[in-house]
Amino acid sequence: MFDGPTAAWHASLALRVRSAGGRSRLAVEHRGPLRVQKALYPEGDAPCHAVVLHPPGGIAGGDTLDIAVDVEAGAHALVTTPGAAKWYKANGRVAAQDVRLAIAGALEWLPQEAIVYDAAHVRSTIDIQMHDGAGTIGWDIVALGRQAAGERFERGLFSQSIRLRIGAELAWVERTRIAGGDGLLDSPIGLAGCHVFGCLWAAGPTFGDETMERLRDGLAGTARAAPLTRLAPRLVVARALGANTQSVRGALTGAWAALRPLVFQRPAVLPRLWAT
Repeated sequence: MFDGPTAAWHASLALRVRSAGGRSRLAVEHRGPLRVQKALYPEGDAPCHAVVLHPPGGIAGGDTLDIAVDVEAGAHALVTTPGAAKWYKANGRVAAQDVRLAIAGALEWLPQEAIVYDAAHVRSTIDIQMHDGAGTIGWDIVALGRQAAGERFERGLFSQSIRLRIGAELAWVERTRIAGGDGLLDSPIGLAGCHVFGCLWAAGPTFGDETMERLRDGLAGTARAAPLTRLAPRLVVARALGANTQSVRGALTGAWAALRPLVFQRPAVLPRLWAT
């Protein structure tokens, strides 16, 4: 098993997206091993598709990653990653990732899954600040242990908080704390033996009763649908559990495809990277 380097990586990445001349334009600042590919425009001038790269390939104990995305009014960004993030064995140190999303325009935060190795110690935060009139869809997908290699999450800790504010109002707080070997991993009131879990959030327009009924009816006929819950008039959350990352990502992708036309008035166009 990879034990991680003795020296810790501290890296930061700041993305700012603004609208200029009808195009969403990306500006990047970085420190340490975090990068972003050049802006891609598979849907025309907006949205701007950005792919966040972490060249070391994994996050070891002691590493800290800070990612900030600021989308100005009139701009639209879709941010994803080229592959799974890997949280390595902790070696007695906490690994952390702090994500801050400031949205005055439109943002889709769609990273691929995070794989938490046995004995990893992870602290993850996602803070979302939406301005009035903005829109966002995002998700977070976590796999505990490398099941394909016969590894379970028997030791370590995964902790995460997600906070979403709309204007001055705190609309949603999600807290997760899963210890390795915890009985909730197999309990029917916990993960029920599923080692992969994910949640999707969508915020922006008002989700009325008719809209929610139409969304649920549309997803009911799809395989592995992720149930939708309206937590506030302008906030919907979908959740999924699965035995593998493909099933969870597929369920959340279905929810994203149904919600995208409502939140952004755009059809669902999968990032080209996901097909490679």
